[in-house]
Amino acid sequence: MNRTDRLYALVEELRAIAPRPRSTRWLARRFEVSARTIERDISALAQSGVPVWAQPGRSGGYCLDKQRTLPPVNFTPGEAMALAVALRNMAGTPFGQDGAAAMRKVLAVMRKEDAETARDLMARVYLVGGADPPPLPAAITDALPAGRVLRIGYADRHDVVTRRDIEPLGYVCSAGRWYLLAWCRLRDAVRAFRTDRITTVTFTAQVLAPRALRREDLDIPQEKLRPLVLD
Repeated sequence: MNRTDRLYALVEELRAIAPRPRSTRWLARRFEVSARTIERDISALAQSGVPVWAQPGRSGGYCLDKQRTLPPVNFTPGEAMALAVALRNMAGTPFGQDGAAAMRKVLAVMRKEDAETARDLMARVYLVGGADPPPLPAAITDALPAGRVLRIGYADRHDVVTRRDIEPLGYVCSAGRWYLLAWCRLRDAVRAFRTDRITTVTFTAQVLAPRALRREDLDIPQEKLRPLVLD
């Protein structure tokens, strides 16, 4: 664990048990560093404005004022996309506007580069029709953020499995099913892969070359498409 991650983790550890203290020795064991390193880390946190102080005594240690701190907002682009999928279920409900506002706040506090990546990912997700989307299968959720060529096993309607190298482009949810849109190197064309028919997924070392996903590639009437991006 690098120092930046350890400083975040220290704050979260102290926040979790506040207002009770944690001893230097306990924290040193927890983070597998020396007591001196913990003391330097606490000093750095205090100098940066984190409300942490030392409580003397046999049962003392370091304490954090929980009421004066907020947990760090450091969503990854993939996490932001997952939130957008969940919040999209609120569209058309009394909570739709609040859901859209919450999504905008999440993007506003993210690092600029991460927020731009998240927006790009969300722009590649489409819903067809009016049904709420089901959860995206866990094995596929990293396909876009990873930016790598995938090697998949794909079963056709007769359960015959073929091996394919694909370049992920986006997602479509239609009729209660998720489809991974990708450039199929076997077919040399854009294909929609039903995620429940993807039998295996391997991330290769090949980095994706830029390739745009055009609406006309979807072969779906434009009026039926609902973008994931919240208004």
